[in-house]
Amino acid sequence: MEFEKSKIGRYEFLAEPFHCDFSNHLLMGHLGNHLLNAADFHSNGRGFGMLYLNTIHRTWVLSRLAIEMDEMPAAYDRFAVETWVESARRFFTKRDFKVQDTKTGKVFGYGRSIWAMIDTETRQPVNLLEVRDGLLEKYVDDNPCPIDRESRVAMGHDAKRVGSITASYNDIDINGHVNSVKYIEHVLDLFPLSLYQEKQLKRFEIAYVAEAHYGDELRFYCESDDRLEYRVRITRRSADSEEETETCRCMLRFADR
Repeated sequence: MEFEKSKIGRYEFLAEPFHCDFSNHLLMGHLGNHLLNAADFHSNGRGFGMLYLNTIHRTWVLSRLAIEMDEMPAAYDRFAVETWVESARRFFTKRDFKVQDTKTGKVFGYGRSIWAMIDTETRQPVNLLEVRDGLLEKYVDDNPCPIDRESRVAMGHDAKRVGSITASYNDIDINGHVNSVKYIEHVLDLFPLSLYQEKQLKRFEIAYVAEAHYGDELRFYCESDDRLEYRVRITRRSADSEEETETCRCMLRFADR
């Protein structure tokens, strides 16, 4: 079977007005969706995407994501997301992104991500280099990504609880757990509108630790050293237990407008 040969994929999107915030710019959560869609299009076009993986009881799982933007696309802007595989090892692969205005060529920003592959029946990690005899390795590209690498988001023990929600229908994805981007949206909702009016969200990082499911209570803990950087820990608690399990950590870095 022949697959698309180019290592870098380029996919065009529209900043739809109903996906923009009060400033008339694309919401970070919707940008995150576009990045993940680009990753899906790229991997499917090359034979190691979800369309094939589902037939062999495998799926991709996002482990870390970092998005750093100089500027967000404005309403009705047409922009492209370029994506490529930076590296591939047995249990993890790194994928990068570039977000660019299709009319002017201006680069809005970049993204970095780390992915794992799991067995959908056992939920255990599998060797992604065994898929199609290591086809993924053929698409590794050394195209540079100029932003800092994604991190584990270090946090102390004094973070304050700042909110909680119950995971509901709109939070759950096709894998049966809370959608990766929904965490981003819930974290952004923790902060007042005045912060976004005064500051620009420059960088968002998220490191996933464990899955959460429908009906779980998600608890949010936040700490900050200054008004420009915040770190958030999210835990889950099921209805039949008082024990909290960490699901992910996030870092938000703001800049003056």
